[in-house]
Formats: sequence, C-alpha cells, structure tokens
Amino acid sequence: MPVHVSSRIGLSAAVSIVVLHVFTCAAALAADVTLTESTIAWSTVKYATDAENGFVSGSFDRNTIVNRTLKSYVLENRYLKVTLVPEFGGRILSMIYKPTGREQLYRTEVGVPFGMNAGNFYYDWLMVYGGIFPTFPDPEHGRAWSKPWDFKIVKESAGEVTVSMSFRDDVAYRAAPGRFFKEATGIEATYYVTLKADRAAFDARVVLKNPQDKAIDYEYWTCTTLAPGSDPNHPKTTGGAEIIAPIEAYSTPAWWKNLSDADQSAGAGRSRFEKLRHFRNWPTMGIAYAAPDMQGGNFWGVINHDNEEGIIRIADNKVTRGLKMWTWGYPSFTNQADARKQPTEAQPYVELWAGVSDQFFHHAQLPAQGAVSIPETYSPTVGMSNVTHANENILINFSAEAASVKLQFFSVEPATPLRVTLKRGDAILFNDAVQADPKHGNRISAALPAGGNGEQVRLTITTAEGKELIAAETRIR
Repeated sequence: MPVHVSSRIGLSAAVSIVVLHVFTCAAALAADVTLTESTIAWSTVKYATDAENGFVSGSFDRNTIVNRTLKSYVLENRYLKVTLVPEFGGRILSMIYKPTGREQLYRTEVGVPFGMNAGNFYYDWLMVYGGIFPTFPDPEHGRAWSKPWDFKIVKESAGEVTVSMSFRDDVAYRAAPGRFFKEATGIEATYYVTLKADRAAFDARVVLKNPQDKAIDYEYWTCTTLAPGSDPNHPKTTGGAEIIAPIEAYSTPAWWKNLSDADQSAGAGRSRFEKLRHFRNWPTMGIAYAAPDMQGGNFWGVINHDNEEGIIRIADNKVTRGLKMWTWGYPSFTNQADARKQPTEAQPYVELWAGVSDQFFHHAQLPAQGAVSIPETYSPTVGMSNVTHANENILINFSAEAASVKLQFFSVEPATPLRVTLKRGDAILFNDAVQADPKHGNRISAALPAGGNGEQVRLTITTAEGKELIAAETRIR
C-alpha cells in the first residue's frame, strides 16, 4: 500500500511516517497466525515390521541408525510454534513458546523399539516418538500410534487456523495379545487443532464417532509426553520437574508398588500424592493413576522448577476422568548417554494420559451411532511454581497466609489489559489494572490485616471492560 505524504510535511517527518507504516504492517503480520507445510528429520535404530505392523523377529539392530523424513505442518503466531506430524500417529510433536524460545514437549532423538513379545502393547511392541497424540480403541498406545492420519485444513485466516487429523479404526491385528480387542471397531476419530492469533495456548478437540447400530466397548486416552522449558534441539524433562495435578491420592498396579514406598498411605490401597509429584522421586519406571480419578479437577501438567516453565492441559475431566502417570524413572535423567552412540528407549520425560475411563483395561462404551467430544487447551506457563486454578483464559497460583496474599498468573491472551481484584470480605486488598507479562508471568502480593485466619480471600481477574476471566477463593492459613 503506498503512503501519501503532503508536500507541506518536511522530509524527516515523511520518512518517519513511512517507517511507522512499515512497522505497523510488520506488527500486524507478526500478530497473524500462519500454517506452513514442512518436513522434519527423525532417526530410529534399524528394524522391520510386517504388513500388519507386527515386529519382524531378528530385524532389530541397535548399532545401525536409519534416518527418515516426515511431512509436518507448522502452526505459528507471535507466541507459539506448534508442529504437527499427521503421518506418524496424528500427533502434535512440538510446542515452542517463543517469548522464552523453549520447547514444552518431549520428542526422542533416536527411536528405539521395545517390549517385543512382552504382551504389553497391541502390536506386541512399541516405539516412542513423543508429543501429544490420541490413542484408541485399546489402552497402552492403542492401534494408531504409528499410522498415517488424514490431514485437512478446516479454517485458515489471519486470526485463526484450524486443522484436523483423522483415522478410522479398521485395523485388526491377528497376533494381538489376549487382553486387547481382536476385531476392528470402526470408530472414527478426528483430532482438531486450533491456533488463534491472540492466544499463547493452542486449543484441541477430539471427536470419536461410532457409525455402527450397536454400542462398542472401547478405551480412549490422550497421551502427552511433557518436557517443559527444554532446549528445542534436545528436549527432555529435567531434574526439577513436578507433576501438577489437583489430586490428593493415587494408586499403582501391584507390580509397580515400589513407586509408592516414599508416600504415606491414603487408605483403600491408595497413597498420598506428595513425593511422587516430583520426577526426582520416581525410583524406576512405572504407572500411577489418580485415585479414584480426577474428581472433576479440570487441569494437570508439568512445571520445570529449574526455570519455572510449564505446560498445562485444561479440559473437562468429568469426560476424561482418568489420569495415568508414567516415567522411566529418575535414573533416565541421571544416567543419560549420547543418543546416537548408545540409543535406548529409557529417556527422561513425563508421560501423562487423559482417559475416558479411570485405568487401562477398564473399558468405556460408545453408544450406537453415538459420539463423544473432548475439548482441550494446552497452555505454557512462565514464572509459576504451581497451579491452583485454571481455565482456557487464565492460569493462577493463589494462596493466603497470615501476613499476605500471593498470586502468580499466566494470561492465555497476553495482549489483553486486565484488572486484578483481591478482597477479604468487603475489604479491598488489591484493585488495579495489570498488563500480562508473556515472558516472565505476573506476581502480585498484598498484605493482610492481622487476625484473619480461616477467612476467605476472593480473587477476580477481568478484562479492562469488566468481563470476568477467572474467579477463585482461598482460605487464609
């Protein structure tokens, strides 16, 4: 677009107007969301599979590395760079938070098959790539984790890009271990991923449809491999990682009982979720389940306390009521080796799963001609040591002690001016306009008058126009 300058304006002023116009256009472009087709390189050790994706015995060669190239799609705005790889399990492989330049998801540098002939997985073997991906109709990574998913652009504009990755379960592996479903279910899964220009989080939605005239037993789990605050070239969970989840207790299968040795009993075969929150307290690999389930808590994720960066999944966990937690154990971090010289499947990442049932091999049922929709939001956090409340707008860490109220928060729309109000009863402790800080997060502290133990402090965060974004209460301790 040309810039017209009046002849009565001096040269320096004219140049200033041109520069301002160029800057404004550049800022507008930077605020847009874009979709780019690309490729990504990945390596695995040498192996082979048959036509049904079963592992070919004798094909495993840990000393030979094979390089491969996968087609990818990159969704990007001023805050996030999100990479999708539809052809390998319909997955979200990478989420880089641009204000810090760090990766939030784990991905393995060299894929290594494992679990061959152990009876643990549908194809009787597995290989981890990483990221976030849907798993169905069986537990333990399901059937589609290495399959190509159909990719489509649903909406593409400067303000929003929505894409979908879809897969129909017409797979039947004759040699599947006995505890897995033997026949194809016909369930149709579509994973929608949305990035908007003004949001520092991406939104997703899983839709499962049963096209049959009879109900189907199934399981659905979203698998997430998390490594917030990582080097984008070498993402991994660090020693300072903590699982953030509003649960009080967990249970473990009997064969992973050693995981709970450090935590106190919560009765009924459960343990208090205290020490196992921290990656450093996982002695070995193993499974832990929120017990009895998420109890309606609408978020979970991981915060890396080495740099206070995190990633949090926000969803209606009355639908995905199960939370399964897994790691390879803290020794996977302390005993790391060069991935190309000594490739191994045991890598440092925290694997959290959201399920429609409470545990693996506890089936749910999809009604005849029925459907289930699971909306999710995945948000980074910065400058937060914990999350106590969250929704698709704001994540907060809110507490009150005898002398002060403390608030940390991360706004999913950082450019939106906010107003933060803290009240104890009718007394206003804080009420001011606040601009979200996308690089460091926000911290607010307010003094408390003496003698308020046990009373409630109420927080409200609104837009400048008064639209409520989140409200919460905490009791003074």
